[in-house]
Amino acid sequence: MFPLALWHRILWYRVLWHRKTVRVISWLVLAGALVTVTGCGGPSKADAESRPRTGQPGAAAEGPAAVNVAVARTGTVRQEREYTGTTQPFRLVSLRSQVEGQLLDLSVGVGDSVDQGQVLARVDGTVLTTNVAEAQAEVAARQSEVAQAQIGVSDAQTQVSRARSELQQAQSDLNRLQYLYSQGAIPEQQVEQARTQVNTAQATLRSAQEQVRTRQQAVAAAQKRVAAQRAVAAREQERQSYTTLRSPVTGAVVEKPMEPGNLVQPGTEVLKLGDFSQVKVAFQVSELELGSIRPRQTVQVRLDSFPNQTFTGQVTRISPAADPVARLVPVEVTIPNPNRRIGSGLLARVTFAQRTNRPRVVVPETALQTGKERRGGQPQASSQPPAGRDRQPSGIGTLFVVEGTGNEATVSARRVTLGQRGDGQVEVISGLQSGERYVVRSSKALKNGDAVRLSILSKQSGNQN
Repeated sequence: MFPLALWHRILWYRVLWHRKTVRVISWLVLAGALVTVTGCGGPSKADAESRPRTGQPGAAAEGPAAVNVAVARTGTVRQEREYTGTTQPFRLVSLRSQVEGQLLDLSVGVGDSVDQGQVLARVDGTVLTTNVAEAQAEVAARQSEVAQAQIGVSDAQTQVSRARSELQQAQSDLNRLQYLYSQGAIPEQQVEQARTQVNTAQATLRSAQEQVRTRQQAVAAAQKRVAAQRAVAAREQERQSYTTLRSPVTGAVVEKPMEPGNLVQPGTEVLKLGDFSQVKVAFQVSELELGSIRPRQTVQVRLDSFPNQTFTGQVTRISPAADPVARLVPVEVTIPNPNRRIGSGLLARVTFAQRTNRPRVVVPETALQTGKERRGGQPQASSQPPAGRDRQPSGIGTLFVVEGTGNEATVSARRVTLGQRGDGQVEVISGLQSGERYVVRSSKALKNGDAVRLSILSKQSGNQN
């Protein structure tokens, strides 16, 4: 028989051994589960090294790349050249005083609208009014001289009539005495006396006639003096009218350099007026671009002040003189302004839309490759257009041309010579013929000889044929 205490100890050791066994089994189960998860969820190191990494250049992907294909067509490239300029009024008029005096009234301010002929200001004209009165009085005096000269003409004409009558009487007496002398009734001396009287009457008549001509010339001279004085009076009246300043155009006040009460001189600028029925945009172009701009050419103008509106204008002036330093040529474009909402000094963007005159193969710029090289020296296709392409000059690019159809379709990397760019398209001078198919966009990077499959959009548009 074992003692009771020994049995108790044996039972205690069995309990402890049971607990340790359970813990060991639990740890073994957990370790097995981890091994199972690791083996199912990730590749081994060898598998990881042998499997190609996705997202790297040259990685093999499952199946051929899906591509959007287009057929090369001839066309023209639309180029847009934009220049920055400043708006100006169609006409800028400086309203100046033509007389000296104090500015009494100035009824408008900057920004006010004015009409042609509207009275805008007045200058003190007291001295000019006095000058007009003096000139008119002098005209009256000259007219009095004319009247007196005309009276003298009348008197001279009366003397002519009297002398003519006396001459007629003397001639009659001479004829009568000559008859009596022929009859022997009177001596010859009386006949000679009568002949002398006739000669005297003839001389008197000639003198009277000459006096009439002299008096008539005096009248003509007096009349000319009247006309001259009238011109002086009209001039003074005209100068008096200069005291009222009227608007020469319909527009708005741009500047107001003078204030009422100031003393103005002839030539002093009182107001500056702008005609805003039309607006000019002044800008400068390079001498290299001057050949593509011509008078009356239609352009599009956008103003930052009116972002949602585009204005159509025309080239109205091309300066014949360029800046000798910057080699820039001033150009002006005129745009309509029916509501007169466009003011001066605004920032304007002038766009010249031009098309090349030569028809060539035109492709979208998205089809051109970025020019990056992958391992093996083959260019990669890019699904996005390179940034800043519209600013790149003409040069060499790469296109992927589709060869074959259906499941046998492949791509061939082809280098092409590029021409003008504009409006998201580019000319292909050489390297691509009209009618050939090329890749516009690819689902992944391409290399020369890769098999491809046409996208749904390409199939629907019939580019696979």
